[in-house]
Amino acid sequence: MKQQLTLPGGILHFSRRKCTLAASALFLSLCTVFTIACSADGTKTANASVAKCTDWGLSFKTAGEQPVGNASKEELLQYNAYYMGKADQKVLYLTFDCGYENGNTGKILDALKKHNAKATFFVVGHFLNTAPDLVKRMVKEGHTVGNHTFHHPDMSKIGDLAAFQKELDDTAAKYREIVGSEMPKYYRPPQGKYSVENLKMANELQYKTFFWSLAYVDWNKDQQPSAEEAFSKLCTRVHPGAVVLLHNTSSTNGEIMDELLSKWEAMGYSFRPLEALFKA
Repeated sequence: MKQQLTLPGGILHFSRRKCTLAASALFLSLCTVFTIACSADGTKTANASVAKCTDWGLSFKTAGEQPVGNASKEELLQYNAYYMGKADQKVLYLTFDCGYENGNTGKILDALKKHNAKATFFVVGHFLNTAPDLVKRMVKEGHTVGNHTFHHPDMSKIGDLAAFQKELDDTAAKYREIVGSEMPKYYRPPQGKYSVENLKMANELQYKTFFWSLAYVDWNKDQQPSAEEAFSKLCTRVHPGAVVLLHNTSSTNGEIMDELLSKWEAMGYSFRPLEALFKA
């Protein structure tokens, strides 16, 4: 029986769109140390330690409670990697992955400004090249701009440190050209694909790696969820310490951001920048 997954980790990835027995079998054959299944509501369920090569995945069990990642907070911390904050703090860490600009980023920034919410925007080379004014606005309004690599490749397939570093350095160099200052060393693996070696290399380059603990299927611009679908996913699965992943290309996000932030605030949540996650 086909199930739809609800946890995006990048611009496109087949395992986030459908999960069938055949797909699960194929995945297991490619990466046997990582066990993956589909729960009754179609979320991606993960049960493994940091795998040699895998996709970031989450298991949601109880509404309002923190999900379980396919690596624990303690395992990730040894590589300066994070996906969630403290369970006793009703704090949200807002992040947006920016592959390109299609008219929604300004609306998102307007809503963030209205709510005095600081976010982190993980950008690729294309966004930096084509939307420098938006990058400048992000910085001016107190947001953080992080590194999502220059070409958005599958970084787990890059085993050479020099090649891995070039993807990050090229992004940082373009940011420096636009903003006139150094890019914060915050890294998000494209599509959530990672390996232990990737985490080690990022840490060696003094980057902090950020995954997420709350997301929904918002990345396909041609199949956007309704506002009701978005609220259903994002308000029932929100939890203390959530690192929220959204995409700037989503027209739904552009339309609902103000109301979404208001709903979360009404639930008792406040917003903090990613810096507060690892300094807490």
